Amino acid sequence: MQLFKPILAGVRTRDRLLACLGASVGIAFSILIFSFLPLHGSDFPLVVAPLGASAVLVFAVPSSPMAQPWSVIGGNIISTVIGVLVYQAVPDMGLAASFAVGAAILIMSLLRCLHPPGGASALTAVIGSDAIHTAGFEFALLPVGINSATLVLAGWLFHRLTSHSYPHRPTPAPDAGLHLADIDAALEDMHESFDISREDLEALLSRAEMHAVKRKRS
Repeated sequence: MQLFKPILAGVRTRDRLLACLGASVGIAFSILIFSFLPLHGSDFPLVVAPLGASAVLVFAVPSSPMAQPWSVIGGNIISTVIGVLVYQAVPDMGLAASFAVGAAILIMSLLRCLHPPGGASALTAVIGSDAIHTAGFEFALLPVGINSATLVLAGWLFHRLTSHSYPHRPTPAPDAGLHLADIDAALEDMHESFDISREDLEALLSRAEMHAVKRKRS
């Protein structure tokens, strides 16, 4: 059935296994580092739940704009701050939760650090434990900020060892007559957002165009 087939393009079995290993190592590394810091309180978790979703992006789709260091660190910290602000300003828990997630998406988009787990970070700051509410803005740095930074560091080290580009650097597009302006025009026509940078999309389509020309000539 089409419903259960993989939707990620270009994914190989080796990449899947490496993503599983990398995510496990990354989470373990984040927990280990935070456990050695004398700064965290006994009521704080060693790792926050949104970090699991961040690990999926960093290790399974490291080329995604949403998996880049600024997106991971900035998205999680900023969203947590927004969650704390909304919790303190809106007395109703349900309204605060919904406002926090919506505001987090808006601010992350404006600051170019859109990161899906950021929505969970904002939500955690609202519906979390009394210890989280008492910590207030400190929670955005400890443990959210430390967890996010150590995960990015683990991702950088892991991808260097496995020959992946992280932070991702787009491969230069071959000169196949396609330009970024054409990509922008096509995206405007489709009225859709895609989890890939314009540069990567240009490189991919240019190479596909070259392969199509070779196929027609053969």
